[in-house]
Amino acid sequence: MIYLEVPKKLRTLVNQARQTADNVFRPISRKYDRAEHDYPIELDMFAAIMDGMNDALGDEGAGSGKLGRSASNTGEIRNGINMTSVLGLAELCRGDVGLSLTMPRQGLGNSAIAAVANDEQLARFGNCWAAMAITEPGCGSDSAAVRTTANKDGDDYIINGEKIFVTSGERADAVVVWATVDKNLGKAAIKSFVVEKGTPGMEVTRLEKKLGIKASDTASISFNDCRVPRANLLGTEEVNADKGFAGVMQTFDNTRPVVAAMAVGVATASIERTKELLSKQGIEFDYSRSSKLSSQLQAEVYKMEAELEAARLLTIKAAWMADNGIPNSIEASISKAKAGRVANAITLKCVELLGSVGYCEDELLEKWARDSKILDIFEGTQQIQQLIIARRLLNKSSSELK
Repeated sequence: MIYLEVPKKLRTLVNQARQTADNVFRPISRKYDRAEHDYPIELDMFAAIMDGMNDALGDEGAGSGKLGRSASNTGEIRNGINMTSVLGLAELCRGDVGLSLTMPRQGLGNSAIAAVANDEQLARFGNCWAAMAITEPGCGSDSAAVRTTANKDGDDYIINGEKIFVTSGERADAVVVWATVDKNLGKAAIKSFVVEKGTPGMEVTRLEKKLGIKASDTASISFNDCRVPRANLLGTEEVNADKGFAGVMQTFDNTRPVVAAMAVGVATASIERTKELLSKQGIEFDYSRSSKLSSQLQAEVYKMEAELEAARLLTIKAAWMADNGIPNSIEASISKAKAGRVANAITLKCVELLGSVGYCEDELLEKWARDSKILDIFEGTQQIQQLIIARRLLNKSSSELK
């Protein structure tokens, strides 16, 4: 049975994350929003503190660098890494989404390493900061359409191709690159490779200027005859047409609830601040009264809070299932689809309700509205999540339901 309150053993971590959001992230949020591509040096100290906390907590540590799935459902209910990461990031993103995305050693590539790497690879790459490179100029939401190639050459693979929209692509120590080892075998031949920074043939070609999350760098990277050791291939070399590329896709089952949690965090911040500002104008919120007796403005806030709570519970469920060895692919997509859409709607509605106060840079509300948009796009757009959900519910393959 899943319980809905925050587990006692995780309350300290959640409180620490909230204090970090309020006292570390928010004070520098506007600074790095205006100074796009500048590295937030304040995060180095925070990352060191987080590493120490994770070492002390062991397997209960937080962050995408530790994300993984329980090997099996043992019958014992547990709240592990996935739940810890979801609860912690929801609080951090109350402060700043971009800063949360650019924390050292917490890249999305780290979650791929944690999900499918073997023990030797975990020992080598466990403490590095890894970005994730999937999207290509001709391959967006359809991950199976990857065209970057990895051709075997003795004990190495030669990677050629271009990746775009790589979060932390310039700052990370390594990039987990999705590439096909045989174009003729379709998605079953897609594998992921760890390419370390400085590898000859790998070059950051551009940094994107973005609507939001400006504290996080987003890079384009080219690979020209980039030689990577065979030992850097994550998972098995075998190409299994029946299994497809389920191994690399398992990463998404862990990271989509994390992105949903980030959306919950920024939406929570927007509602909290909106209520504070409205209270200063004499507008109070009485939950003992029927919504029918409330003003239109109050009713809008109540509606947003209900939608946010639904997104939060779906996110917690998806993370809990991963921690307890229960397949959660559909739940991960449901949580991501719901939370991404809700965060967009809530942050924009809060700006609308507060008028000029919400629209101007005197408040972080307009920034939160800009930051929230990416959470409905990366890790699979709203439309892709709905397609995945439909395939699971109807038991259809990707070729049968496009």
